[in-house]
Amino acid sequence: MPPRARTAVAATFALHGAVAGSFATRIPWIQDHLGVGPGGLGLALLAPAVGSLLAMPTAGRITHRFGGRVVTRWLIALWCAMLAFPALAPGLPALFAVLLLYGAVAGMCDVAMNAQGVVVEQRLGRSIMSGLHGMWSVGGLAGGTAGIVAAHAGVDARLHLAAMAVVLLGVSLAVGPLLLDVRPEAGQSAPAHFVLPARGVLLIGFLGFCGIFGEAASQDWSAVYLDRVTGASPAVAAASYTAFACMMAAGRLCGDVVVRRIGPVAAVRSGGALASLGGVLVVASRTPAPAVTGFMLIGLGISVVIPLVFAAAGNVGRTPSEGVAGAATVSYASGFVAPSLIGWIGDVFTLPFSFGLVTVLMVAVMLGAGTLAPRLGRG
Repeated sequence: MPPRARTAVAATFALHGAVAGSFATRIPWIQDHLGVGPGGLGLALLAPAVGSLLAMPTAGRITHRFGGRVVTRWLIALWCAMLAFPALAPGLPALFAVLLLYGAVAGMCDVAMNAQGVVVEQRLGRSIMSGLHGMWSVGGLAGGTAGIVAAHAGVDARLHLAAMAVVLLGVSLAVGPLLLDVRPEAGQSAPAHFVLPARGVLLIGFLGFCGIFGEAASQDWSAVYLDRVTGASPAVAAASYTAFACMMAAGRLCGDVVVRRIGPVAAVRSGGALASLGGVLVVASRTPAPAVTGFMLIGLGISVVIPLVFAAAGNVGRTPSEGVAGAATVSYASGFVAPSLIGWIGDVFTLPFSFGLVTVLMVAVMLGAGTLAPRLGRG
């Protein structure tokens, strides 16, 4: 395997995270610009999850037909370009439509790049998935940091996100040709056009569901939470996402070493306990500092959940892309409900009440860690 393949897939993860991080820090600007409340914003933030869930089950078939390199390189390029458009939406319906396509491209790219990661891991013969997801978080941190600077300087989000889209698109076009050219084995049948999760990945996927719920809620609502509940300044509110992403990156970059030392079950169980503590702290906070600390603990606690879920699923399906697509469909279903549910509960009750639900699901991660033992333990 060419050494550049691991570097290329790591860079692809980082680009994917940078797009997400850039967008997340400007959600408060978009909300204020359009003049919508938590319920309306929650409805708009439902769109990426809808798009992802509709598109992800098709990714295995498309990757099988065109090859992993071609599919991954053009999907990551398209998603980088999509970053420019949410801030241009003139109203809530247009924002929903843009985010629907944004989510569809993101979800398919997610499946394709994770399948690339599984194949590279298999060929290297050692765990790298946590580190790859750590690179996603590094990208999110970089995008979030740029967002903080732009928010603090009062830069119009339309200008900021368009500039980021151009830069990230250029990097993606340079990285794409270096990806591993994964092709189906001779005589291997193509996956179905629309792959639903196989029985073997349902329990694994449920653990991913809980982890991604905490991630999606923190990513999309941490800045709003700091702004509306704790009265933080725009820069501090934007920094809450960056702090969350920083701790998630640290946990994932160290995750492969931790898993080798204590095993996947203990790693996820300990992480679930930390994330639960962070959720309690967020719910109880009415000033910025403890709330930011709570989001940091959530990020650290759930950091290894999704890498371990996708690593297991990639070895369960007939092909890595099929296994990852199945687990992603279950896991990312939480993205379908998390952002909007947080907003709706916040409208009816309060945002702290909403994050009480996040805390409950973090407890579920801690209690459900044993589901990873049978498959990952054999590796």
